[in-house]
Amino acid sequence: MTRLMPLWMIIGNLFLFGCNSDSTAPRSTVTSNTTAIDAGAPEEQGGTLAILSDPSHKRMNRTAPAEFDVQFHTSVGDFVVRVTRQWAPLGADRFYNLIVNGYYDETRFFRVAPGRDGKRFVVQWGIHGDPSVNAAWQKSPAARIKDDPVIQSNTRGRVTFAMSGPNSRTTQLFISYADYSFLDGMGFSVFGEVIDDGMTIVDQINGEYEERPDQHRIQSDGNAYLQEKFPNLDYIINTTIVKSSNNE
Repeated sequence: MTRLMPLWMIIGNLFLFGCNSDSTAPRSTVTSNTTAIDAGAPEEQGGTLAILSDPSHKRMNRTAPAEFDVQFHTSVGDFVVRVTRQWAPLGADRFYNLIVNGYYDETRFFRVAPGRDGKRFVVQWGIHGDPSVNAAWQKSPAARIKDDPVIQSNTRGRVTFAMSGPNSRTTQLFISYADYSFLDGMGFSVFGEVIDDGMTIVDQINGEYEERPDQHRIQSDGNAYLQEKFPNLDYIINTTIVKSSNNE
């Protein structure tokens, strides 16, 4: 018998936990000849702990290119997200700065939420593996960004920030596994999408733990908690901007 989940349970943590409080590399599946941009100082990719812990830092508050591609090198394979800044400028800027400073490196895909009829709903990530970084973001007034108007729909492969209410987006993201355009009316503004055949990789992200990881524990204990209690979680090894409208 198919379990029919109430809509509020399916949406769940996209609202409740949208705010931060927090192996051997596989063979790459990206076969295109894209190369990482060499943006030069101060645009070099990768940030110090001091930068990662300070949402108000100038290197966390730069304007993103009009369009850019980010390669996610993960434990399950590689996929590319294309960001169009016009879709959600504030969200695109925040995502760009998190990527350029290496915020998502070693972070876990901690939530693969089940949907209706046995289908997946979303995959969610974005709590840092270092509890000290999470604590800094929880305390900083600069952590939350204002909402963007919803221009694009939350369909399969679209990338969106989780949130805990109005003007509450910080670092957590999700990718929709199917057409969930009902999220549009709730204020979830799409800023990018998985391109090419990348969803074949996203579909393989381990979902055995579903929503069991405790996000408050991730915030307070970081990756140590996840590695002990949920050792099979897939994770982001690193991210790289491989194409930019400012660097073509």
